[in-house]
Amino acid sequence: MDFHEINKFAGALFGAGIWAMVVGMTSNFIFEPEMPEKPGFAVAVGGQAPAGAAKKEEPKVAPIAERLKTADAAAGKKVFSKCASCHTPDKGGAAKVGPNLWGVVGGPKAHMEGFKYSGGMADRGKAGEKWTFEDLDHFLTNPKGFVTGTAMGFAGLSDPGDRAAVIAYLNSMSDAPLAP
Repeated sequence: MDFHEINKFAGALFGAGIWAMVVGMTSNFIFEPEMPEKPGFAVAVGGQAPAGAAKKEEPKVAPIAERLKTADAAAGKKVFSKCASCHTPDKGGAAKVGPNLWGVVGGPKAHMEGFKYSGGMADRGKAGEKWTFEDLDHFLTNPKGFVTGTAMGFAGLSDPGDRAAVIAYLNSMSDAPLAP
């Protein structure tokens, strides 16, 4: 290949580049773009609301003691079906992915012998903590938020009525159910 061919190729390449620039400048002149006053989008970071945004008010949730007065254990059994893939509520039932939950209400945390609990739950059990109605309500709302490092992958039950029903059902799964 001689230099004459290389010069023709380079000239064609540069000519095409100059032609693209001229077409771009001409189109900007004909169709003048409108630039926004403030470029970009406001991005909320770390749960902070943008300036001037109204804060969303959290709905008031009745205490668990109040909700348990009207909670239906039969409805709780239906809601518990979400939990049944990992837990059994039967007396003397074996552990699945999660521990057996017979007698869990009022019982000690990390109660099942031989079950490998996550560090956070095991520490609570060693500290002698018991499962109160309030603790179960908080745990069922957000397991990872209540027990740091829990291995429970369930996201939680957002409906306060469902949580109360499940707690009423679990309370009935005991030799000595607690009074709400």
